[in-house]
Amino acid sequence: MPADREPVVLVTGASAGLGLVIARQLLARGRYRLILTAREASLGRFAEAGIREGAAVHVRALDVTHADERRAVIAEARDRWGGVDVLINNAGVSFRAVVEHVRDDERLAQMDVNFLGPMELARLVLPGMRDKRAGRILNISSVGGMMAMPTMAVYSASKFALEGATEALWYEVRPWNIHVTLIQPGFIHSESFQNVRFTAESRRASEDATLAYAPHYQHMGTFIARMMGRVPATPETVARKVVRTMERRRPPLRVAATVDARLFALMRRLLPRRLYHWLLYRNLPHIKEWALDAPRPAPPEAPPQAPE
Repeated sequence: MPADREPVVLVTGASAGLGLVIARQLLARGRYRLILTAREASLGRFAEAGIREGAAVHVRALDVTHADERRAVIAEARDRWGGVDVLINNAGVSFRAVVEHVRDDERLAQMDVNFLGPMELARLVLPGMRDKRAGRILNISSVGGMMAMPTMAVYSASKFALEGATEALWYEVRPWNIHVTLIQPGFIHSESFQNVRFTAESRRASEDATLAYAPHYQHMGTFIARMMGRVPATPETVARKVVRTMERRRPPLRVAATVDARLFALMRRLLPRRLYHWLLYRNLPHIKEWALDAPRPAPPEAPPQAPE
């Protein structure tokens, strides 16, 4: 972190949820110049949250999947403020679907936001960080990046990809004093689970109990909603973990941001893999009901045969 000036921090997906709380906590610090971004349709949320542009705060439209918008934001940061010192890749989306219910275009939509966009932003800020021989990149990952859950296959795929690329990047840029960190939240006490997206097929199966995989969606949806309502972690506690990690002199590669994230990391490290997966499978909600085929409508009766 530069000692001779206020560091420039770019936060994606900053108009709502965890991103908004991170933005507020950085503002409260009073020692950063902020570039807060969101999709153009969401920019009005900043004013609603009491955040307005000023000498040390820029609010910019950025859809992380659009190459032109990515380049424009990074170029403006370089021209006005000398570049980005800290990149917080927070923007993300979650599709709820089993593998069989995801088409190529839907799979790419998930990967675009959670993996391709963040890595492209990292690629754009790295030349300036290398020139300064300093910088921070924090990628908001998930417990879904260390373990997969049923009905969240493509989401986990995007986070697994983010984790793998970030780990490689950690090695690549250390010679230039650039620190790279994965923040891994687990369940957070919020209503963010209501913002998950469904694919065309998963939407049908989640609404029609006669279709295959309907029990998967029913029981996992109820389980996730219940967990999100009971856990002690909040967007505020996770945001504090993000900001404190950003300010550490030598931040680690991975930071478990919630108690359950630490628990799952410990289980993966200590348990034999076969036992680990068996335990998780046996503890899926109402798993015995999943093993049964979903009821299907009876086939139509054959028309009566005309007498010979």
